[in-house]
Amino acid sequence: MTFRARWLGRVAYADAQALQQSLFERSKDNHLLLLEHPPIYTLGVRANPAHVLVAPESVGAQLQRTNRGGDVTYHGPGQLVGYPIVSVTGKGRGNMADTAAYVRAVEQLIMDVLADVGLTGAHRLEGLPGVWVGDAKICAIGVRLSRGRTMHGFALNVDPDLTMFDHIVPCGIRDRSVTSLAALGVTVTMAEVANAVVSRATALWGSGEVERQDLAWRVTPEDLSAFSRGEIPADLAGRAGRLDAKEAAAGVSVRITGRLAEAGVTNGLSIGERKPAWLRAKATIGPEYLELKRTMRELSLVTVCEEAGCPNIYECWADRTATFMINGERCTRACGFCLVDTRQPEPLSIDEPERVAEAVARMDLAHAVITTVARDDLADGGAGAFAETIAAIRERTPDCDIEVLISDCKGDPASLDRIFDARPDIVNHNIETVVRLQRAVRPSAGYARSLAVLARAKAAGLTTKSGMVLGMGERDAEIIGAMADLAGVGVDIVTLGQYLRPTEHHLPVERWIEPATFEMLAAAGRDLGIGHVEASPLTRSSYHARHAASSVIRV
Repeated sequence: MTFRARWLGRVAYADAQALQQSLFERSKDNHLLLLEHPPIYTLGVRANPAHVLVAPESVGAQLQRTNRGGDVTYHGPGQLVGYPIVSVTGKGRGNMADTAAYVRAVEQLIMDVLADVGLTGAHRLEGLPGVWVGDAKICAIGVRLSRGRTMHGFALNVDPDLTMFDHIVPCGIRDRSVTSLAALGVTVTMAEVANAVVSRATALWGSGEVERQDLAWRVTPEDLSAFSRGEIPADLAGRAGRLDAKEAAAGVSVRITGRLAEAGVTNGLSIGERKPAWLRAKATIGPEYLELKRTMRELSLVTVCEEAGCPNIYECWADRTATFMINGERCTRACGFCLVDTRQPEPLSIDEPERVAEAVARMDLAHAVITTVARDDLADGGAGAFAETIAAIRERTPDCDIEVLISDCKGDPASLDRIFDARPDIVNHNIETVVRLQRAVRPSAGYARSLAVLARAKAAGLTTKSGMVLGMGERDAEIIGAMADLAGVGVDIVTLGQYLRPTEHHLPVERWIEPATFEMLAAAGRDLGIGHVEASPLTRSSYHARHAASSVIRV
């Protein structure tokens, strides 16, 4: 059994809940999720709501009921939250004695961690779960143990805003206070505390292979959006009228390179470097390609094949396979690898679902792929258009399998449920890259949120799919670890392909990945339990989509 530790950065509570619930139910590995939450008060199953003393929104927080033990507590920035999803041994495998023993093990882990970072005197108080320093609680613990498997965990106060605890009765205890490492004069970074936790947790739960991955720790204020829009960086803006194209591109590259360097990527290939032979797609413009292009233009439709500059467009269109892009053609996000237009989005076209359905019917497709730009400007993130398009295709071509490649809808459960309730045959949502590179590659998205989207789709009983573009600085072991995370939330299909830099304003290619490496990664994914892994230099999300679907969909 592998022990997989992840530092995930700041994660919405609902996303963390969906992720750990899926790992709790589906994964056979042991996991430790380390993260921070935005401000939120959470209530355990036996919590007294009266212990929340103010309206949470009045102090900038949310309120959430949970299925853990304990009363009310606070989570927020500066607090290290740990969710161990691990298998424990015991005669009852979930009875009260086992739960008490597990809580004591977590308490001991935290006391050891505190000693490791320089705080002495941490202790237990009989009958009051958690870790204390004097009469002040420094770490809250609330767990669930069922069938020998754990979820929820601990919240260790490193340097949070302690005044947020004044608005509740923490853990239902009125005569005790709350403290933190910073309040006790211990100067330590979140990374140092996380490292200490992983070290102690590995000794406790890591009996087999140990695998760790972290989101890049350093955060810079720059937004990558300017890179994809081709704008001049702020530090060059004063000379914008005097910059030639080469100088402007070099300035953008310096900024991109700096962001990647924070994630440990310091090398990149020149955009002019000749591609290996295995990356040169043959352009074959036959009658099928021309007919499909004519259909798209007649119906005023957009395909991601064209917008993203996919190298497989000639092969796929000749096979009468295309990926329709709905919700317009302008994206509200600007990922560092993507060519899609990022200007101000235009209003939705109300007849777009019918036009897509007409194209599917004209082409007599057996498998239609529908994707979207991110539409963070819309309340539902564009989910309604997905549901309407699925319904329109079902009415016109009921035997057509429908695959949707969706955005994260900002993690909103109601929006995602609207897509899931339309019952597409496959829900695809790409994690795009390994956890370490997320902030550099797609700063407006999140690794944990993407896993949570896939977990929710699987919980809804749908076939799920995800993918990554490789060659931006990730290591092979990280790719396999990411596939393990996908397998852990039940993903059925994974696609892996080589990143190709669209312009000088985009992230550089760090390496060309050879076909043999893709074959190795595909085999590793299958060994992890993923039903189908499509992996080759030219693979993209929808490449061989019908074949991949037929290998995992059970009629």
